[in-house]
Amino acid sequence: MIIGLLVNPIAGMGGRVGLKGTDGVVEEALRRGAKPIAADRTREFLTALLPWLNRTDAYELITSPGPMGEDIVRSLDMQFTTVDVNVTYRTSSMDTRACVLALYEAGVRLLIFVGGDGTARDIFDAVNAHELNELQVIGVPSGVKMYSGIFVVNPKDAAEVVRLVLEGTATTTDYEIMDADEEAFREDRFIINLYGYLKGPSVPARFQGAKQASPETVDEHEAQEAIANYIIESIEPDAFYILGPGTTVKTFADLLGIKKTILGVDVYTSTQTYNDVNEESILKIVNDFSKAWIVVSPIGHQGMLFGRGNQQISPNIIKQVGRDQITVICTPAKLRGIDGGTLKVDTGDSEVDTMLRGYIRVLTDYNEIRLVAVE
Repeated sequence: MIIGLLVNPIAGMGGRVGLKGTDGVVEEALRRGAKPIAADRTREFLTALLPWLNRTDAYELITSPGPMGEDIVRSLDMQFTTVDVNVTYRTSSMDTRACVLALYEAGVRLLIFVGGDGTARDIFDAVNAHELNELQVIGVPSGVKMYSGIFVVNPKDAAEVVRLVLEGTATTTDYEIMDADEEAFREDRFIINLYGYLKGPSVPARFQGAKQASPETVDEHEAQEAIANYIIESIEPDAFYILGPGTTVKTFADLLGIKKTILGVDVYTSTQTYNDVNEESILKIVNDFSKAWIVVSPIGHQGMLFGRGNQQISPNIIKQVGRDQITVICTPAKLRGIDGGTLKVDTGDSEVDTMLRGYIRVLTDYNEIRLVAVE
């Protein structure tokens, strides 16, 4: 098996600084103090895979040049070759598509990429344009929005999927590639469509599944209002409420009579509301984390609680708030639609992920709480 590696080095840089994406705004992300995260996600994947690779010689690793894979693999002292492609200093979608074709022509039939939905769309474009029909793809999440089904839950899951493919125990299936409009996101408009399908290994327990929108029904809205009313009745006057994205959380804000950034993170206090905040501003606003609460709703179908579209609520913030002061809200219909019935976390910090795992209280209606497993 010839394994290919492709890394989008700028993927995810816009998350913690509140840009809701990185496409076309890399310089702004850097100006706000954004740090690259894709290299660390790649190392986590390769480090998890390396012990198994050391026990077999039934593979060859071919990587994209420079920051798109080569630099990271070299730092781990792994055996590899690099495709001969010239990539730009600030890598682009054209570089991604060129690397996909070069990797395929070098014999790669299993491609692991590190990035977000934009990277997945670029790979889909290359596969379609050049009819790379034998290529299987695995997405390691490193973007801001990862609504496509091609992504595994976390980098270690990608290593497990590769192992199963190399052992010959994984079949093939089609995964949805979703097209989210980042410009619309930044204007707080949610526009997402099915872009196409990519083939990948069929290991359902390791893949996150594609995002599904919450149903817009009267019953759904009534359930959202019941949840919101219950939270409002328990509001502490001197507390800070860090509000995650989504329509369920927005209902809470609507009943309070405050503005809510649907696709961003806000902070509410009894005296002021701070809209569309990032990690840095949250740390400045909240002067006492013992009085801070996080109110968050999981992504529909995926069940992702942290690590997808709400990276402004960083591992550092989660750690300071603490598990007991996280309020998870989810209507019964949305909870039933979550794949496997379990919630997931992928904050990029293994210590915080471990802290969040286990059973967590989920408010599903007025004064109705269910214990739901977090994987």
